[in-house]
Formats: sequence, C-alpha cells, structure tokens
Amino acid sequence: MIQVNQRKNRDFQEFEAIDDVANILKSQFTNRKLYIKYAIDKTEVNINEYLPDGTLMLVTDPNYKNEGSAIIIYGLSDKYIEVDLEIVEERGPGYYHCKVIHARRAMRGRRDLRFKVAADEVVATNFRISRHTIDLSSFNIPTSIKVVLEQFQSQNSKMSDVVRLDVFKPDDRDRLLLHLKKTGKTLWIPNVSDRESYNAINDDFVDMKSLYGEDVNMVMKRYIERGYKSILAVPIIYITESSTSVPFAYIQLISKTKNFSLDDVLELKDHSFKLIDRIRDANTHLIPLHQRVLDISRGGAKLKITDKNLQKYIHRSKGFIFDLVFKLQAPITIYGEVKVSYTDDEGNLLVGVDFEGNSSRKDEMKRYYSILKPMETDYKAKLLKSMKSKKKDTSPPPPTS
Repeated sequence: MIQVNQRKNRDFQEFEAIDDVANILKSQFTNRKLYIKYAIDKTEVNINEYLPDGTLMLVTDPNYKNEGSAIIIYGLSDKYIEVDLEIVEERGPGYYHCKVIHARRAMRGRRDLRFKVAADEVVATNFRISRHTIDLSSFNIPTSIKVVLEQFQSQNSKMSDVVRLDVFKPDDRDRLLLHLKKTGKTLWIPNVSDRESYNAINDDFVDMKSLYGEDVNMVMKRYIERGYKSILAVPIIYITESSTSVPFAYIQLISKTKNFSLDDVLELKDHSFKLIDRIRDANTHLIPLHQRVLDISRGGAKLKITDKNLQKYIHRSKGFIFDLVFKLQAPITIYGEVKVSYTDDEGNLLVGVDFEGNSSRKDEMKRYYSILKPMETDYKAKLLKSMKSKKKDTSPPPPTS
C-alpha cells in the first residue's frame, strides 16, 4: 500500500460548482493527458464517458490496482488541475464509474517542463542531512550540539576575564539578549565608562542608546559598578541547509583589564564561524550512496530512495543537500526542499524535491541549467514527434472514390 506524505502544498483555487469541473475536463483535456496522482509509475487515464447524472467513466491500465474508494487525477493545460473522484463502482480491470467530489486549479501556471530520465543519465548522491533540527521557536538544542558548545567554552576560557557561551532561551526577558537573538547584530562597548562607546559604529552593531533610551545611563552605571572595562558579544548564527539563519546562542566576553578593539571583534566573529563549522559537522549525516532520479525539471526532481538509513533521515527532514551527477559531468551540489514523499509496496521511498532553496549556489544552478537545456530540447522534439504520430493514427481515412 502506498503511503503519501504531502509536505508542501500548491496554491490552489477550488472549483465552486461540480458542473464546471466536467466542462473543464471536456474542453481542455479531450486531447491532453490525465494521470493518476500518487501512482508508483506514471499512470495515464482517459475519461470514456460523461453521464447525465454528472458522474463519469474512467479508463486506465488494466494492471493498475487502486487502494481504497478514491482516486485523484491531474493534468496540465494552461494551469495544473487536480480532481478528487469517488469510485462508485469498479466495472472491470482499469474501468471505474466515478463521482466528482472536489477539484482545484493551481493559482499559477507550472514554470518548468518535467521529463523522465534514464538510470544512466543522472544519479543523486552525497546526501547531507541534518541529524537534528534546531527549533527556533523553543530553542530545543540537541545534546550533541550542547557538547560542542561546552567543549568550545572550555577550550577558550582564557580569551577574557569572563567568557560566557549560552543558548538563547524562550523565556529570556533581558532586553539585550532579545535584541541579539532578533537581529543577529554584534555588541561592542570599547569603554563602558565612555558614553560614546554605547553608539553603534554601523548597522551591524547594537546601538545601546537606541535600545535602552533613557535607561542607558543606568546600564552604564551598573557595568562600572561591576568593575567591567569593556564588553563584546556576538550571536552564534546557524545556517540551515535551506539557508535559514537561526541565531540560537551567543558568546560574550567581559574584560576588567583592557578595552576591546575592532581586531578583537573580528577575532571573536572568526571564532563564532569556526564554532558553527564544528556544529554543522557534528549535526550533519553524510550518505554517499547513488540513488535513482526518476524525473527532473529546472525546478525540481523525483528521487527513488532505496537505502533504509537514508529513508529514515529524509522522513524527518524538511530538505537536504545532495549532488546531481550527470553522465560525463562534474557533480552539481543542490538543496532540495521535500514537497511530497511516497512509500511503495516494496519499501522504496519516492521523494519530490523543489530546487528553490537558497543554498543552491548560483554558479551551480547556472551549470545545472546549461546541462538540462539540451535534454529539454531533445524531450520536446520527441514529444512533438509522438503527438504528430498519434494525430496521424487517429485521423479519419481519406474518402474513397
């Protein structure tokens, strides 16, 4: 039995009247193909008859076995259309009497041509998937990442008089911490006794006067009373596979003996970047297996995942980085956002991924398009030839004299 997990929905407009659905199908899909959604192999269907009561007769591959009493069919004319059907009666193998339940049309037209590819044309490999997701809303940090943070603090405890490395917490009420978490900006107070030190030198830094307003004098007094001379803090910003920025922790240095310079700021930021690399290495699972690419377009692909370990990680992942390797070409690194996944009777996982993720580097995507373009041209030529051949076969015979 096929198990379907729809991750990302299209923007649809529902048809209000069932009669409109039949009219669309008659007018736009008489000569266009319709398919069964979620079928393991792309399964074409034809509407054999529209009955007076609004039901219809559906004909498909006699070997197709439907699970349950519902079928979703889809097709592409000016826009993508899906129709939910209830099976009233199965009249024979691949022959169904159906009732239209719902139908919807995509708000936007499909932007890309999608076509099947052979196993020797392209493969997917080198899957990089996060073991854990850093939850921005709850800041539930996995133990493995906490260990990395503790090791980093221990190894760098002598950077200043006070070294503090901590995770932002959902219940934080400290105005400065909330601001660091929200903006990702750097705090730099070269001299806590100098009012001008509380001004930001540019937009990358926290402006303490703007943040605290009239309370800045109280903040300044508190720092002086505690014996602080200079303060520096940078947020630790984790970049997910889809290039989402997650400021989830911070490093704070407090000096009681010296004034932090701009060089100290740059050095601490460099430490934060190295820490992120260590976190990413600890949180990333690399699976260098070759997996099938079933179909592909400029904007996405359908992958067939047979490896059980890889399936386990994909099931709980929003997306992942992987390499597409075309025949006789260097690997192209791409981020795929999971849109939908299917589990078939044989335990294979079929995954539809979208290439819109920001971590797909521009140069990589440019090279991807250059490889795909001749494949698209070849596919269009074959499709046009097939359509002409089909039209010729179905044309009426010439009149006899």
